Amino acid sequence: MTLVKLTSVAVLAVALSACQSLFAPNYRAPLEVKREAWEHVKPGCSESDCPLVNIDTVHFPDLPKLDAIVESRLLQLTEDNQRSTTPTSLKAYETQYLASAEKRNSSYLQAKVREQHDGLVIVEFSSYLDSGGAHGMPGRAFINYSRKQDKVLTLQDMLVAGQEETFWKTVEESHRAWMISTGMDKDAEFVKTWPFKKSPHIALTYGAVVVKYEVYAIAPYSMGHIELKIPYPRLNGVLKPELFPGRG
Repeated sequence: MTLVKLTSVAVLAVALSACQSLFAPNYRAPLEVKREAWEHVKPGCSESDCPLVNIDTVHFPDLPKLDAIVESRLLQLTEDNQRSTTPTSLKAYETQYLASAEKRNSSYLQAKVREQHDGLVIVEFSSYLDSGGAHGMPGRAFINYSRKQDKVLTLQDMLVAGQEETFWKTVEESHRAWMISTGMDKDAEFVKTWPFKKSPHIALTYGAVVVKYEVYAIAPYSMGHIELKIPYPRLNGVLKPELFPGRG
């Protein structure tokens, strides 16, 4: 009788485990992504150089929380417009911008999914604010959203405790390799003017950890947004093991 009861309990446990697996989120399957894009010029303007706002963003039907995060991050990229308060929405931003923008002024904002892997959604943000000068000012940003942890990962979330200094030394080594590959290491004036710096723009892409830089951060405007790529094996003991592709 006891054996029968134990067997029944074991069968029930297996059945419950199977049910949990059946209904657990499948992090290998990417989230559905929907694109939304529009461009509007200043109301009443019919000239060739009307001020305009161009928005190109993404939505996640199954994860509205991430929608809100993406919109908030895009709005942070508009802070170059020197307003006293951040708009509450992209539509509100468009209205405020076009109300005061002059001819030849334009604002471009984009959010796109760069990659999805291992339960991570990596969104890359781009902005371009043209105030009518010789060239506009571009901006970049990333978020690494963990579906498993249900949050945007900070650098501290990514790294093993106490390994931040080692991480940046590794990035600096990649910067040195980039300097050599471009031949800039032989230009003493360049080396002096554009030293290595840290960047807040980090992406856990499948092929490597990407550290991206704003223009004028470590190179002149003409060289664009520099990307340093650090292979995962170089971050053993530095990056949390579960964030290595395939280990999660």
